[in-house]
Amino acid sequence: MVVSRRDPTVLRADLEAVADPSRAPAMKAYLKGHFDFLGVTSTDRKAVQKPWIAAGKGLSGDDLAADALALWEDPARELQYIAIDDLRRWAKKLGPDQLPAVEHLIRTKSWWDSVDALAAHVVGAMVRKHPELTPVMDAWIDDDDMWIARTAILHQLTWREAADEDRLFGYCVRRMDHKDSFIRKAIGWALRQHGRVRPDAVRAFVEAHADGLSGLSRREALKHL
Repeated sequence: MVVSRRDPTVLRADLEAVADPSRAPAMKAYLKGHFDFLGVTSTDRKAVQKPWIAAGKGLSGDDLAADALALWEDPARELQYIAIDDLRRWAKKLGPDQLPAVEHLIRTKSWWDSVDALAAHVVGAMVRKHPELTPVMDAWIDDDDMWIARTAILHQLTWREAADEDRLFGYCVRRMDHKDSFIRKAIGWALRQHGRVRPDAVRAFVEAHADGLSGLSRREALKHL
């Protein structure tokens, strides 16, 4: 694997230079205390990360994955956000060989703010470009890790007309009895997005599975229908 020339320690120093530590407690509380923050606003973070992400243009998929893993090791959530934004920007460079790295990001330091972006904009882009990864999603939907299952449900979120409706509906059926609200809401969210292009199909699916879908899933699915 070629080592990237981008330096995470320099990136962290640049973030610390614009951080307001007094903001950090509220940012941590917003995510239920799960993660530490430097106290960098979204606007300042995006300004700092711009050169880092631009430098990804000449990197390989392996380089990008290695950099994301390096940033993920930092305890500051802002660096994890940069890792996600970097992978989103260069998702077209990622292929099957990089999926294990992305899976690691999903399985560790997991919360909706990281998993949803990785699911819809990184994993989704990878599977769409590399259909041979579809069987991996078929395995992920049954994974005991809720965040991996949520990723499978959400990976087609931006596909619109290209979405595999049978697979989406099948995933929803397979996990509709899950007790956690993160899975129930993901089902509703995925159905709601699909309803933007196939409203009649989504209404029919929800009606057919009214006894199995949770109230949360049904409400989310039908919110705009």
